[in-house]
Amino acid sequence: MKYFLTGGAGFIGSHLTEKLLQGKNDVVILDNLSTGREVNLVNVKGKIKFVQDNILNREVISKLVSESDYVVHLAAALGVMNIVNKPLESMKTNLQGTELILEAADKHNKPILITSTSEIYGKNEKVPLNEEDDRVVGHPLKSRWSYSEAKAVDESLAYFYYLENKLPVRIVRLFNTVGPRQVGNYGMVVPRFVSAALKNEPLQVFGSGDQIRCFCHVDDAVRALLNVMSSEKAIGQVFNIGNNQQISIMGLASKIVEITNSKSQIIKVPYEEAYSEGFEDMQRRVPDISKIRNILGWSPEIGLDQIIKDIAAFHAN
Repeated sequence: MKYFLTGGAGFIGSHLTEKLLQGKNDVVILDNLSTGREVNLVNVKGKIKFVQDNILNREVISKLVSESDYVVHLAAALGVMNIVNKPLESMKTNLQGTELILEAADKHNKPILITSTSEIYGKNEKVPLNEEDDRVVGHPLKSRWSYSEAKAVDESLAYFYYLENKLPVRIVRLFNTVGPRQVGNYGMVVPRFVSAALKNEPLQVFGSGDQIRCFCHVDDAVRALLNVMSSEKAIGQVFNIGNNQQISIMGLASKIVEITNSKSQIIKVPYEEAYSEGFEDMQRRVPDISKIRNILGWSPEIGLDQIIKDIAAFHAN
């Protein structure tokens, strides 16, 4: 098949591209390299078609969708730093980009996978969070929640294309996907900690450090994406994709220092210094992955220790 990936030069997109090529498929990638990187595609150079352009270019999007067999929409403005510091650009990219890609997929009747996020759940601290749980988000004028708001609209738009136009839509919500090629420039905590630990620099824990998170290896996440993409049972459905192994951010920092044999100190930085006044975070976010396990037979296989080792090996090269 011929797959068209938006954001394919990104961390997850580049790993997915490699797996699709292993299946003897053709891959076309659109990326403006705002957060994606050409170096991520070094292993597939000459094997793919790469188009450097913006997700908001309607003509280019329509052409590339029409020429494909399957659309995977990964492109998004992401990362807490990006969302907080560039909320307008983030909202436009995430809302208008998804609107254009769905419009094109509907026009040309192409199956499409929409990647969403655990940010959908906002401040809902139910443990674990399943796909039917309510969203609990903060004030609409707080930039922290703009990503959650945009992705919620993306999901609704995709779902209603399925309901009203019978467009074969699949939606996934990714919970803290991490692994080789991810960088910490935009607030991603694991690569940020690992990079600092390898340099014996202080690991900066924002807030109390008591926040609970779960981290899923990109190889596990890509395996889940492929399962969703290929299953007829997934059409019109939304699935959580993540690992339900819990750890506090302070515990994560300590584990990374231990595994990397680092001399780094762990220091706490108030949210007000790390981000901006009035920044809000959620205390606990754990995915319920029973739906994807029961329907598609997927569950994560790679634990946090191996995740850290893989990221450390990548940063050490």
